[in-house]
Amino acid sequence: MKRIALFVAVFAFAGAAIAQQNSSIASGQAYPNRPVRMVIPWPPGQATDLVGRVLAQKLSELFGQQVVADNRAGAGGMIGTDVVAKAAPDGYTILAASSGPVTVNPLLQKAAYDVDRDLLPVAGVGQSPYLLVTNPQFPAGNVREFVALVKANPGKYSFASSGTGATAHLIAEWFNNLTGLQVTHVPYKGSAPALTDVISGEIAYAIETAAATMPHVKSGRLKAYGVSLAKGSALTPGIEPLATAANLPGFDIGAWLGVMVPAGTPKPIVDRIASAVETAMQSGDVRERIASVGLEVEYRRTEEFTRYLKEQQARFADIIKRGNIKLE
Repeated sequence: MKRIALFVAVFAFAGAAIAQQNSSIASGQAYPNRPVRMVIPWPPGQATDLVGRVLAQKLSELFGQQVVADNRAGAGGMIGTDVVAKAAPDGYTILAASSGPVTVNPLLQKAAYDVDRDLLPVAGVGQSPYLLVTNPQFPAGNVREFVALVKANPGKYSFASSGTGATAHLIAEWFNNLTGLQVTHVPYKGSAPALTDVISGEIAYAIETAAATMPHVKSGRLKAYGVSLAKGSALTPGIEPLATAANLPGFDIGAWLGVMVPAGTPKPIVDRIASAVETAMQSGDVRERIASVGLEVEYRRTEEFTRYLKEQQARFADIIKRGNIKLE
């Protein structure tokens, strides 16, 4: 009987310990107690990779546990995003998320994951502004003259993008639709060759990232007419927002970057990650390093980021529908 009582006591103690451990994990108190993996669904050197590594380094300091950057590139960011969507919802796999594989691609092609069902937003950290640019000799002094000239010559002009369905393509399509421009889309394999032909004058214009265009604007190889963010951008000093320059109220769009986790991750753990990201984003060094890769620092807390993603999803879905855009 004493032996049975001893076994009962041992099992009771073990059960209580496990329950306490589970409770601690659920409350986020014990998180993280081992290394965390940050999946970056792009190759090294790409903007999301650079920002993800900056965050991983800072979160390692704040967590007291290593946050390991894990590049899982392919399919326009969809492979790595799917890795996180199918990961255990325990906070030990987080996503360096971006607009392509989360907002845009699932609207244009079948994805192995459902963003709304499989992923939870944690925080937004930045936006990539886009610039309307032409060859310096293009005969328009400002964006209103640009619109008037192109509109008066339907079918004469063409615009370049980094590829059909790319964020740059969709932003340009929205601009064209709102201003009533009838132009020809010429897709390229990346922004570099697209801008090369705009610089040469072979293609009339493009709306591309500030990171890709500003070096050419500063050197005089491109002329900038406006920036896609309604509030303007510190990265494009002296360049007016298209919303005001072209009289397009509500024209406010860019590519976003943020942090997401698998759906089902306990709220206390989500809150713990969000709190750490917020602290990281208050660091001058982190903000400077994010800006250095051509991104406007734009921190959004979980609730605001969640609303923002819904708005972006609806906006890009409308752009795709209006433009009848399909991948070949």
